[in-house]
Order: sequence, then structure tokens, then C-alpha cells
Amino acid sequence: MKRIILTIAVASLAIGGIAVAQTRAPAHHQARAEAEEGDEADEAEDNAALAARAKLTLVQAQDIALRARAGEVKDHELEAERGGSGLRYSFDILSGGKTFEVGVDAETGAVLENAGEGPNPD
Repeated sequence: MKRIILTIAVASLAIGGIAVAQTRAPAHHQARAEAEEGDEADEAEDNAALAARAKLTLVQAQDIALRARAGEVKDHELEAERGGSGLRYSFDILSGGKTFEVGVDAETGAVLENAGEGPNPD
């Protein structure tokens, strides 16, 4: 009889632990989702501030980049980075089976970089 009671007690504790874990999980996931939404909002705000400083549009910069390196644009970003005016559009361009990073100054339109991506791309 003691074994039956012990078995029931152990099973009850195990089930209770699972129930507690399940009630806590949604709150954890909710907090992570809210943090990610906050990060995305911060990033969008940063991007808007950078775009306001740029004298060239994304389309204009992309045209310049594609003239410097013909291919297919796979990714792009506007970033504050050393060199030139300090604000550049960076394009990942697939050309001849290889990815190249082409940087275009967002104020002057000068090509700041046109090189194959290394083993650790941005």
C-alpha cells in the first residue's frame, strides 16, 4: 500500500511540475516577443534617422553599385560607417557565382568598396 501511495505522490509531483512549467512558458515567450518588437522599432527608428541624412535615395545608390559591379542585389543596408561622409549604402551583389560587397557613399555617390565578401560577411 505504501508503494502505491508513493507512486501516486511521485506522479502527482511530476504532473504538477509540468503544469507549472506550461503556465510559465507563455509569459517567457511573451516577454521575448515584446523585446524583439522593441528591437525592431528601435532599428526602424535608427534607419529612418540615417535615411533622413542621406542625399542619395536607395534607388540612386543601387544604380551606382550595379554600374560598379553588374549582378543581382541580394541584400542592402544603409549604415553609419567610417570612410567617405560616414554614411553609406552597402549592397551584397551576386556576380559570377560570388558575392561582392559594394559600398556607395550616401552623400556623394562615390564607390567606397567593391570587393568579394570574405569568410565572415556582415
